Amino acid sequence: MAALCRGAATRFLNSMRSLKKYYFILAALNTLATTWYSNYIFFFLHDQFGFGNRQNLWVSALYGLVYIPAAVQCGKFAQRRGFVTSLKVGFSGLTLSMVLGAFLRGTIAGNLFALVAYTIALLFIWPALEALVSENETQAGVQHNVGVYNCTWAFGAAIAYFMGGSLYDRLGYGAVFWVPAGVFALQLGIAVWLGKQKGRGSGVEERHAPAVPGHPEETAFHQKVPPKRFLQMAWLANPFAYVAINTVIAVIPGIAQKFQLSPTRVGLFCSVWMFARMGTFALLWQWRGWHYRFRWLFCAFLMLIGSFMLLLLAPQLWLVVLAQIFFGFAAGLIYYSSLFYSMDVGGESQGEHGGLHEAAIGVGVFAGPAVGAAALQWLPTNSGSGVFAVSVLLVCGLAGLVGLRVKKT
Repeated sequence: MAALCRGAATRFLNSMRSLKKYYFILAALNTLATTWYSNYIFFFLHDQFGFGNRQNLWVSALYGLVYIPAAVQCGKFAQRRGFVTSLKVGFSGLTLSMVLGAFLRGTIAGNLFALVAYTIALLFIWPALEALVSENETQAGVQHNVGVYNCTWAFGAAIAYFMGGSLYDRLGYGAVFWVPAGVFALQLGIAVWLGKQKGRGSGVEERHAPAVPGHPEETAFHQKVPPKRFLQMAWLANPFAYVAINTVIAVIPGIAQKFQLSPTRVGLFCSVWMFARMGTFALLWQWRGWHYRFRWLFCAFLMLIGSFMLLLLAPQLWLVVLAQIFFGFAAGLIYYSSLFYSMDVGGESQGEHGGLHEAAIGVGVFAGPAVGAAALQWLPTNSGSGVFAVSVLLVCGLAGLVGLRVKKT
């Protein structure tokens, strides 16, 4: 009997691991589609309705405001109802939101409604995928799969932004909605198939699949602060990285206008930071010397602030490109820290921890654009007011990070 149980357990784990590659495929496809929509929607709003930096920043803030509660609740849904079930709900919602967006794109209210629906549906996806890539894995397996996952979605994002400008020029405004809708529909089909395969492999409901208890790696126990403190610091730092990221994304059309760049040329010159982030993910995946070491997170935060200001205030295009290299490295290390510690310390509540990781991102997605938009609203004659306001916010984040580090256990 014991031998039969061990054999069944082995077959179950092997069946789960054989499906991992499809989770990575879904991550890549989802990033392609979401990067296309969430970045080039600002070009659409600029071209269709004449939105400037201030209006686009307010739209980005709305996205972040919805993102926060959706991430928490969708992470809990995935943990309770099953990760693949969450994927099917999310891809259905994403497809529908893009179709609605395509038909309602002639009005500002229609676009905002589609954006809100898209945001809620999106949060059924990411916490579930983050948990699936680590589900039933050993500690080494978690580290390996988180590395593959990060490199996969980062590559998809870089390619989507690099090629997206050219596609936007060639296919027209409507493609901002129809291209993602097609990709999301394809993903829904894959998720339905995965649900059937996973059910056959386990013989039980997917939500009852056994989880491997979380045990942080040995390095974590040789530091001056406990492992959960690193998780807290990463969860603090990551929202501030997205403060910078989403401020940059929302004002890229303004940068394009400043340097007279077409969407095609924006794809060439403004995707550099995404490729730098992807390279950072690959480096951090293979080299683990940064694990549970505060100095790396601190230096990345400093670099984030400096590169953010240079990127948005640079008087020449080559400086914009140079700033993006440092910006991508800083954003990459901070994001990787948040996701790695969420999975390494998170243990059996990976779905909920993934939701909290995404909710922290949402805080940054909201706060950065909201602060930038408010500064431009109150000081409309000072075009740099938004950049300086967001920079002050980032400095406050750095102070909070140091405060957490020196806090007594």
